[in-house]
Amino acid sequence: CPQNSSSSDTDGDRDNDIPLELEEKLSYTEGLRRSKRQVRRTQPTVQSETKYIELMVVNDHELYLHLRESASHTRNFAKAVVNMADAIYKEQLNTRIVLVAMETWSSQNKVSVGDDPLLTLRDFMKYRKENIKEHSDAVHLLSGHTFQSSRSGTAYIGGICSVTRGGGINEYGNVGPMAITLCQSLGQNIGMMWNKERTAAGGGGTCLFNKPIKLLDPPECGNGFVETGEECDCGSQVECSRSGGACCKKCTLTHDAMCSNGLCCRGCRYELRGVVCRESVNDCDIAETCTGDSSQCPHNVHKLDGYMCDSNQGRCYGGRCKTRDGQCRGLWGHNSADRFCYERLNTEGTEKGNCGRDPSGHGWVQCNKQDVLCGFLLCANMTAKPKFGDLQGEVTSLTIYHQNKYLDCRGGHALLEDGSDLGYVEDGTPCGPNMMCLDHRCLPLATFNLSTCPGSPPFHTCSHHGTCSNEVKCICDRDYTGKDCSIRDPIPDPKTTEGPVYKGPSGTNIIIGSIAGAILLAAIVLGGTGWGFK
Repeated sequence: CPQNSSSSDTDGDRDNDIPLELEEKLSYTEGLRRSKRQVRRTQPTVQSETKYIELMVVNDHELYLHLRESASHTRNFAKAVVNMADAIYKEQLNTRIVLVAMETWSSQNKVSVGDDPLLTLRDFMKYRKENIKEHSDAVHLLSGHTFQSSRSGTAYIGGICSVTRGGGINEYGNVGPMAITLCQSLGQNIGMMWNKERTAAGGGGTCLFNKPIKLLDPPECGNGFVETGEECDCGSQVECSRSGGACCKKCTLTHDAMCSNGLCCRGCRYELRGVVCRESVNDCDIAETCTGDSSQCPHNVHKLDGYMCDSNQGRCYGGRCKTRDGQCRGLWGHNSADRFCYERLNTEGTEKGNCGRDPSGHGWVQCNKQDVLCGFLLCANMTAKPKFGDLQGEVTSLTIYHQNKYLDCRGGHALLEDGSDLGYVEDGTPCGPNMMCLDHRCLPLATFNLSTCPGSPPFHTCSHHGTCSNEVKCICDRDYTGKDCSIRDPIPDPKTTEGPVYKGPSGTNIIIGSIAGAILLAAIVLGGTGWGFK
């Protein structure tokens, strides 16, 4: 008898025939193989560990004109907006908005700032990629223009840390309302997605756990950042009384103190080498450990793109494990449809199956046969409404009889406010042996120009004693060190143990759903215009 089938057929993307060399490079280390003796202190959660958004602000020409054509007035206005937004994030999210750079268009706008905020955002992000060299986690435009939109600002959702998507635009208002708009658009950058129910979703935030080393303003004792000429800085008097004050006086370490603050500082002394200061959160993340000679937890990194994950069903890409099943579950609640659905529908070039819009924007692109798994996302038994975004049109549904069973093939276009369509297979998703998706095409891994870390003997990445990170550096397992993790250097067992450890959510893929109401409350208290709405 024919049987209904709702489970996905992933045989087409399993990398069963991976060459030995590539397997050594990308698949050997599925996670850091930590010794059972590894020391773990009580781990900070996403809420308890301070995050940092390194923000660059660009003031457009209209804002400059509003502020009496004065560069100093414009600069001070922008700083006031950022400072108020920082106060909100610091209080509600334990997140600092740190102004690291500023640019003012005093003669004319360098991009077209029109009535459509999405078009302005796209042009502005193109300008950032091509012209702005300063490092930042996000670049935001403060405009003197009023957009013809229900929102007073917009930003790419989940774009934080990305040069091409880490940014937003904010229309003119007084300091308070404009600070609220900045909070909202930065919230979109870190993954908050707002709809009528005000739900929120996780965004990628690897960079948020890295403390800034350079600020826009000159060094100042008491701002909480250790700068040139300072040995320590535990913050204001109130902050120092809470933490670090016993180790740091007037930005100078007290007698015999090594440090005052930081995830690797304990009782004014550095934590031992090997103590985990930030847990990994998924197959593609890497746990960070203290070095023994610094108070700061190392930069938050993840596995190099291309590592296998999810029991060899997915590939790591941008710190996340990419699979069609995972995308279908995350958006629609059920697994991916059978491979035959993709072969049947995505070659048609219709709304029910395609590889994206054609350049004219009026039709659909047919997928080439080899690219069908990188086109329209097809799922089985999915819900009628996406978990995120707004459904454009209707959910398309088709039942196909194939190889003595019925296949359920469904898909839908889920649009975000920034214009992104979640209804397509994501870049980095496996689409065949040694193949990954990119821009709706199924390409060999070799075309991604993936770097590799050192190792010995040849092709033994990190000497089989570590994991290659997205910074193309080996993160060594416990008891190993060196650039290629080839040197055995055992860490002595700690003399005392600390009892049970609470392992909370922390690290790369932050999920900040619980704080949405808190920022909304701050908007009301500050007299904002309804959380960025006009």
